Amino acid sequence: MFGIHDYGLFVAACVLLNIAPGQDTLYILGRSVGQGRRIGVASALGVSAGTVVHTLAAALGLSAIIATSATAFLAIKVAGAAYLVYLGVRTLVASRAPLAALRNDGPTTAGPAFRQGLVTNVLNPKVALFFLAFLPQFIAPDSDAKVAAFLALGLTFVGTGTLWVLLLALAGATAGGFLTRHTAAHRWLLRGMGGLFVVLGVRLLASER
Repeated sequence: MFGIHDYGLFVAACVLLNIAPGQDTLYILGRSVGQGRRIGVASALGVSAGTVVHTLAAALGLSAIIATSATAFLAIKVAGAAYLVYLGVRTLVASRAPLAALRNDGPTTAGPAFRQGLVTNVLNPKVALFFLAFLPQFIAPDSDAKVAAFLALGLTFVGTGTLWVLLLALAGATAGGFLTRHTAAHRWLLRGMGGLFVVLGVRLLASER
């Protein structure tokens, strides 16, 4: 259908690619361990929503612009890196706050957590390039429904990925339950999470096309 071939192989590849640790995995674990199940799940759903955006971009050809334009790639990369560093610095500052403030670090409701996950994923140009390089391998060159094929494959990737990131969020929240009941451990956890976000931002900035 839509010129898609080897769909079973595509699904297997999606599962393996989603399980492989990456920026989104570390981000979701950091949020869920540090701030609990609700924030972790909202962050995971935000990341999945960002993947939907990349799917639409690939289907409409917008990812091709990022692939061919060094300026567009650099602009999105710098914006994404700056956003991650901003989140990291803010979390590091929160780790030095008084005891009562420690429980309100980062997003405290699902809405902001969802938006942060969305922005973190959307502002990663390497995800856009991945979709542009990976999806066409499973679409026949002579397909008359390439847009529909991109959407079908992209949503399949989103579906498998969403299941995985939700499992990550729940597992992280379970592990973080103990830590958040102990102030010293919580403080060190925030420092580690803030440092992790900064490292992710710097790594994204240093990445090549």
